[in-house]
Amino acid sequence: MRGFSVPPAASGETAPEAAKDDRMTFPDFITSQPGLDLPYPEDVVQSATVRSNDRLVVFFTFLKDMDLPLHAHKAQWGSVVEGEIELTIGGETRIYRPGDSYSIAAGVEHGARIKAGTRVIDVFEEPDRYPLKP
Repeated sequence: MRGFSVPPAASGETAPEAAKDDRMTFPDFITSQPGLDLPYPEDVVQSATVRSNDRLVVFFTFLKDMDLPLHAHKAQWGSVVEGEIELTIGGETRIYRPGDSYSIAAGVEHGARIKAGTRVIDVFEEPDRYPLKP
């Protein structure tokens, strides 16, 4: 999903400069949103959240490899922006890469191995799935 990168000519960079780091980053207006009070250290995973009365949208950035244990909750949908997730949903394991999305029905057990550098956008049916940081 490299389509989000600014072409070198438009950014004023030469092609070699632009190629140094073509990773997708979330813009400041997203990363400035409140983070979640997650049960994982901030040097492992960072979050930015948009919450409504009905849903929770989270922009996750994984700074280190992480194992997410099997668990279940209400419905969740997500899309990989960058990196790779080995996601097990209901006993079936699949690798998800940029541009791939997943849908997890309410109550279905799931867990993941997430590689460092991965960015995902997850939408949770529960608006209070995780508390906001104080």
